[in-house]
Amino acid sequence: MTQDTQPTFGALIIGDELLSGRREDKHLGKVLELLKARGLRLASVRYVGDERPRLVQTLKESFASGDIVFSFGGIGATPDDHTRQAAAEALGLPLALHPEAEAEIRARFGDEVTPQRLQMGVYPEGSEIIPNPYNRIPGFSIRNHFFVPGFPVMAWPMVEWVLDNRFRHLHHQADYVEQSVIVWDAMEGQLIEFMERMTADFPDATLFSLPSVGGETGRRHIELGMKGPAARVAQAMALITAEMGRRGYAWEVPGTL
Repeated sequence: MTQDTQPTFGALIIGDELLSGRREDKHLGKVLELLKARGLRLASVRYVGDERPRLVQTLKESFASGDIVFSFGGIGATPDDHTRQAAAEALGLPLALHPEAEAEIRARFGDEVTPQRLQMGVYPEGSEIIPNPYNRIPGFSIRNHFFVPGFPVMAWPMVEWVLDNRFRHLHHQADYVEQSVIVWDAMEGQLIEFMERMTADFPDATLFSLPSVGGETGRRHIELGMKGPAARVAQAMALITAEMGRRGYAWEVPGTL
């Protein structure tokens, strides 16, 4: 990754309880919010259970991607927590008690420190800690992957700390925007040839089309837009709005409805 290349962010959300429906994921929405507030964007998200072999394979693929990834869940010390061990196995590294994590755990529990509690500071060798302002039990990072607990009250401040301390230089640096218009009474089938032409003419941007059969407005419409470099998106949107007008469609910018 060079300074001229905008990195790609991803999220890995771990836990059998999410896949079974016993708990509802809240991390994805928060990650989107935290990234957007800093001019960053999420490129991928994966959900995976606590099954060790599948988790190891998922992490191997994630490490190989080169993405900056936030991983939520499974870093505790109970038998159903496998994320620390799976990360080490995926990287072919041994596990080791991190001295800074040990110091934080001992400061947190004092005379009540147990071997089980110290296990929460055992990470793949070469990891760095992520401070936990809630209870001082750190998360860890390695190879641009940032592992935090599944509890939102702990995880979200830790993700903010990473974004503001490790990636502040990336905030609001990307020449990337998303713009769209609501095209009233249009159907996608009527616009496919135009959309294909726009896709061919703007290979450095991405066209998107989100149809609705009515929804809250009770009126059929399409949200039609582009995302990519700001200058190219501006050019594309000028062509889109001109074409919609030529075809006789009324259109409005989202948020002005």
